[in-house]
Amino acid sequence: MGVAIHPILEKHERSLQELAGKTLAVDAFNTLYQFITIIRQPDGTPLMDSKGRITSHLSGLLYRTCNLLEKGIRPVFVFDGEPSPLKHRTIAERSQAKHEAEEQMKKAREAGEEEEAAMLSQRTARLTSENIADSKHLLELMGLPWVQAPSEGEAQCSVMAADGVVYAAASQDFDSLLFGAPILVRNLTIAGRRKMPRRNAYVDVVPEEYLLQENLDRLGITREKLVWIGLLCGTDFNEGIHGIGPKKSLKLVQEHDSFESILYTTGLEMEWKPVAKLFLEPPSVKVTKADLQFREPERAALIQFMCDEHDFSKERVESALAKAFKEPQSSEQSQLKKWF
Repeated sequence: MGVAIHPILEKHERSLQELAGKTLAVDAFNTLYQFITIIRQPDGTPLMDSKGRITSHLSGLLYRTCNLLEKGIRPVFVFDGEPSPLKHRTIAERSQAKHEAEEQMKKAREAGEEEEAAMLSQRTARLTSENIADSKHLLELMGLPWVQAPSEGEAQCSVMAADGVVYAAASQDFDSLLFGAPILVRNLTIAGRRKMPRRNAYVDVVPEEYLLQENLDRLGITREKLVWIGLLCGTDFNEGIHGIGPKKSLKLVQEHDSFESILYTTGLEMEWKPVAKLFLEPPSVKVTKADLQFREPERAALIQFMCDEHDFSKERVESALAKAFKEPQSSEQSQLKKWF
């Protein structure tokens, strides 16, 4: 979910080719949830192996990461640690929403409404500890570095981008900008042609780039005031104020020099300081460029894990690896080979 401030932000559409040669910190949980939600069978159930284990996340992680590597993009996946206590409300609400979606899905299937059931099934996606462990193992077999965040993965991505360790933070959520990422890239792992829900129509999803300082300058505010906007609209860590959206929030922060002044003049009440501190001083671990080592993949072990253990097509897996890691013909991909 994240903070809904996109109506006041300007973006730049990018092609994957324009991101060639860059290292990006990818919010792993955000990305894996995308894969489990989107990569499904026609009836809405996720991909599974012969033992009934969900493999949608492994499919997305392998094939879409190989696609990025083929285009010269270096992804570094960053995994969440312990969630902030401030997020407990959001976690409980999401759990309840999944439960309700599961009940609605069962009723839709009993009524023979298969298309409705398939749509609802996407809202039941869960990321288990087994899914996470398998994802880390796959990345290691691919020779790709990953980072364990102490808390929010998105915060860690943002700090790495702010420190210049990576080019940008890659996530679907705009919290990255509140956490201080100089550049946010959206749609990195889902770029391509996508079917519209409930419609026989398709759209082209392209990467979007949001520049923090450019947007702050255009809005005439500081990053701290951007955090205030998030507080008023609501984030994963606070409820926000009912009836106040990003545009009204922007007007308020432009008119006031302190958050206390906004609350006083509007008669609003909010416990805001812990949330503001979380965004302005995000918990993170120190990561340097030297920590991010890209290696040759362990092809035999990777084939065994994906094909023998999880029933993936050996031909397709080998083809993806060949495109991503073999000595290429283009100069762009020749540069990629130098990483390993």
